Amino acid sequence: MRTLIVLTLLAVLVMAATSYESHESMESHEYLNPFLNRRRASDFIQAETRLRAATQERIRERSKAHYEHQRELCEDYYPCEVYAYRHGYPAAYKHYFGRRRTK
Repeated sequence: MRTLIVLTLLAVLVMAATSYESHESMESHEYLNPFLNRRRASDFIQAETRLRAATQERIRERSKAHYEHQRELCEDYYPCEVYAYRHGYPAAYKHYFGRRRTK
């Protein structure tokens, strides 16, 4: 019986020691409101950097890689897309568009 009381007191002390919240953890504004305002979410990115990133993205859209054009062409044609799910886009493009049929 004595050991049960001692173990219970020991468990209560361990729980009290581990669940203590210091004043420093309460100072953080994230403790009260962990989510950022939409306007403040991107404050750390400079306007020039955002503009440069948008410009780079537009350039990449205009100059796509060869395999991206092939994939988009294959995605627009349903049988090619179904074939691509099983064999992959390069094989599907080669199967449907690789050799041109002329008559």
